[in-house]
Amino acid sequence: MSRSSRSALIYAASFGASIGVFFLIRSLGPAFVATASQEPVRPPTSETPGILLHVLLALVVVLVLARILGALFRRLNQPQVMGEVVAGILLGPSFLGWLAPGIASQVLPVNAAPYLAVIAQVGVVLYMFLVGLDLDTDLLQKRTQSAIAISHASIVVPFLLGATFALWLYPLYSTGVFSFTTFALFIGVAMSITAFPVLARILTDRGMQKTRLGVIALACAAIDDVTAWCLLAFAIGVAHAHTGSLWIILITTISFIFFVLLIAKRGALWLVQRQTAKGRTTQDIFAIVCAALLLSALVTERIGIHALFGAFLLGTVIPNDSALARDIRARCEDLVVVLLLPVFFAFTGMRTQIGLLHGTRDWLACILIIAVASLGKFGGSFLAARWTGSDWREAASLGVLMNTRGLMELIVLNIGLDLGVLSPVLFTMFVIMAIITTLVTTPILHALSEARDQSAVPTTG
Repeated sequence: MSRSSRSALIYAASFGASIGVFFLIRSLGPAFVATASQEPVRPPTSETPGILLHVLLALVVVLVLARILGALFRRLNQPQVMGEVVAGILLGPSFLGWLAPGIASQVLPVNAAPYLAVIAQVGVVLYMFLVGLDLDTDLLQKRTQSAIAISHASIVVPFLLGATFALWLYPLYSTGVFSFTTFALFIGVAMSITAFPVLARILTDRGMQKTRLGVIALACAAIDDVTAWCLLAFAIGVAHAHTGSLWIILITTISFIFFVLLIAKRGALWLVQRQTAKGRTTQDIFAIVCAALLLSALVTERIGIHALFGAFLLGTVIPNDSALARDIRARCEDLVVVLLLPVFFAFTGMRTQIGLLHGTRDWLACILIIAVASLGKFGGSFLAARWTGSDWREAASLGVLMNTRGLMELIVLNIGLDLGVLSPVLFTMFVIMAIITTLVTTPILHALSEARDQSAVPTTG
């Protein structure tokens, strides 16, 4: 008998014997009676029958549609992330819920929203860590005078314009829960955001990241990101705090920032050295990074300035050109970008209700929001660039690039909606603004590049 036949016979005999023993045990079972009744432990999903089914279905639909529209937008020379954003809007009440409410109730039911919200929040926290990890701190340390001027102008001008515009928006579209000060801070920050990752992707796709324009734009966007997130942290602190506790939030926030930059950075450099010595990122090293990321997010959430700030801050202390940073990106980026971020877009789409905009006044307000946001970002950047010596085409290109908002704007808007600072109507208006200002970046930039190329060609005659 061959070895394989003998193994099969032993396996069959063992299986048959196991069945026989079980039936013997089963025959003895009725003689025993349970004397105490214990309450069974039920998983949380049993409270909402079929919720896991709905969440899994939602994840599949969101993932597939996001990839399809992302690929389509990429073919149209638009950032892939904007296709994923539009996919989220299409799955929400503004399109699918209006066109086929029965299908929408199965794909993205209301009772699945809390579960998708948790997944989306985790995705955003991890994404902000990756954004911090990608931030080239050399751009901040070696920034030129023009980058300083342009970045500051592209923050100050739209912030002040937004705060001024809030005087008109507050009585019409605020929730009334917060004071005008908190409302104006959020409107100013929402007008000031630049999406550094989207801007970097646009420059890379066009091969402009190493040009003078690309380097200045990246430096300005990096400074913008840090400044805008600090302003947002302050706005959240004001929203969360009473008069007395605001100082506590500010002091603890500043203390934590110093702790991360002075102590945690030393730990990050030690991990980089360990990774270099071992020649690879071990699971233990990766676990330490994950634990530090979660703890940092936990601390800032507990302070009252949102978990994403802790994640972003921790990412900045790991050298972006180190092998450790590259390994972390390789392990996390695909999961976050492919699966978790589309869930955030879908959750944003569920909260975006274009049908809430009724009549001339609402649509006029939406158009004015787009105009004020674009004027502030483009105008501030353009004037500062011209003042520092750029020609009008380069200044205009910088203004257009700094007007890119995308995902970063959606994060700010969701925070404002969660806090109750933004009403659902105003949230929808700003989502529309974020999409439009980002989508027009690439075609306008292409037109300016063509105009620059044509002006550079000498005429004959």
